[in-house]
Amino acid sequence: MTRRTATLALVALGAFVTTLDNTIVAAGAPSIARDLALGLGALPWVALGYMLPFAGLLLVAGALVDCWGRRPALTAALVLFGCGAAAGGLAGSLWLLVAARVLQGVAAAFLVPGLLSLLRTNLDARGRTLGAAVWTACLAAALALGPALGGVLSEYLGWAWIFFVNLPFVAAMLVLVPAAVSRGRAGGTRAPPVTAMILVTASLVLLTTALAEPRFALPLLAAAAVPGVAFLIREQRARERLVPAALTGNRVFTGALVLQLLWGLGISGVFFYTPLLHQEFLGLGPLRAGLPLALVAVAVVLAAPFVPAAASRAGPHRTVAAGLAAVGTGLLALAAVNHIPALLPRVAGMVLIGAGSAFTVPMTSHALDVVAEQHSGAASGLLTAARELSSALGVAAIGAVLTAVRGLRLDAGVPPGAALASGYTAGLLTAAGLTFAGALLAVRVLRHRATSSPHDKSAVP
Repeated sequence: MTRRTATLALVALGAFVTTLDNTIVAAGAPSIARDLALGLGALPWVALGYMLPFAGLLLVAGALVDCWGRRPALTAALVLFGCGAAAGGLAGSLWLLVAARVLQGVAAAFLVPGLLSLLRTNLDARGRTLGAAVWTACLAAALALGPALGGVLSEYLGWAWIFFVNLPFVAAMLVLVPAAVSRGRAGGTRAPPVTAMILVTASLVLLTTALAEPRFALPLLAAAAVPGVAFLIREQRARERLVPAALTGNRVFTGALVLQLLWGLGISGVFFYTPLLHQEFLGLGPLRAGLPLALVAVAVVLAAPFVPAAASRAGPHRTVAAGLAAVGTGLLALAAVNHIPALLPRVAGMVLIGAGSAFTVPMTSHALDVVAEQHSGAASGLLTAARELSSALGVAAIGAVLTAVRGLRLDAGVPPGAALASGYTAGLLTAAGLTFAGALLAVRVLRHRATSSPHDKSAVP
C-alpha cells in the first residue's frame, strides 16, 4: 500500500468514526436511560461528555501534535479512543459512561487535527484537495448514517454496541498508521506554553457548555469570557504563542476560518431543526423524519470526486465561492417550497446544498496549503475548532430566529405546525444570507496561489 493510499484511508476512517460518535448516541438514548435508570435530565451528559473535551482541547491538541510528532500522538489517541469505546459499552452507571465518553472526546481532540495535518505533510496540492473532499464526504456520511445505525444497533444488539462498533475502526486505523505516518516530528516546533493551554481550554469548554446548556448560558458565557480575554491578551504580548503568528497573520488562513464559521452558522442550525419540522409539519415518524438528510450526504459523496479538477482549473477561491453560492441557492429553494406540507418538493434544494457543500472543501485544503508544515497540527486544530463552534453557534442563532418567528405566528393564531414552518423559513433565509456573504468573501480572501514546495513534489511516492 502506498503512503498516499494509506493516508486517504486513514483520513476517511478517522473522519467517519469521530463524527459518528457525535450522532450515533442519540438513537440509543432511550435504551440507555431505561437500562441505567436515568432521568431525562441526565441523558444530555452522555453527549456532552464527548463534545466538551473534543471542542475544548482542539487548539491545545493541534499544537501538541506538532510538538510530540504525529505517529506517537495518533497512536496514543487511537488507543485511548478504543479504551473509551470499550469502557462505554461495559459501563453500568451514568458516571462510568460519561467518564468513558470523556476519554473518547479527549482522544478525538488529538485525532482530528493529527489526521487533518497529514493532508499537509503527506500529499501534494492536488492530493490535499482530494483528501479534504474524502474527509468532507465521510463527515457527511457519518452525520446521515449515525442516528439510523444507532437505532439498528440498539434495537437488535443492545445499546452497548453503539460503543463497541468503534473498535473495528480503531483496529484498522492502528494498522494503517505505520504506513501513513512517518516517525519523528517537524523541525522548529516547541512545547506550547502551559498558561495559554489552560486559559484557552477553560474558555472553550465553558463556551461550548453555554451553547449546549441554554438554561445557564449567560453565567457560563461570562465565565468563558474571563479566560478567553486573558488568553488573547497573553497571545498579543507573549514571545512564545500557542497560536503561531504565522497563522493569525496569514490572510488566506484567517479568511478560511471566517468562511468555515459562516458556512457552519448557516448549515448546522438549519439541519438541526429539519427533523423536527418533518415530524411536526409533514407528519413523518422519527426515523423517516431524519432520512431525507441522507440526500445531502449522498450529494456530497457524488460531487466530491469532481472537486479537485474544479479547484485546479478555476482556483480555490472561485470553487469555494461557487460552492457556497450553490448552498445558498439550495437554502432559498427550500424556503420557496417550505409552505408545502410534502417532502418531494424539498429534494432539489437538499441535493443542491449537498453538492455545493462538497465544493467548499478547498477552503480547508487551501488553508493547509499556505501554512508551514511545522504548524500543520495547530492549523488543523484551529480549522476544526471553527467548525465545531460554528455548529453550536448555528444551532443557537438559527434556533433564536426560528423561535422568535414561530412565537409571533402562534400569537397571530396560526396552527403550531404552520407556525414552526414559518420560523423554519426565516431560519433558511438567515442561513442563505450568511452563506451568500461567505461566497462573496471567498472570492477575495482565498485569492492566493500557493507555490509548490519541495515537499509537494515528493509527498506522494
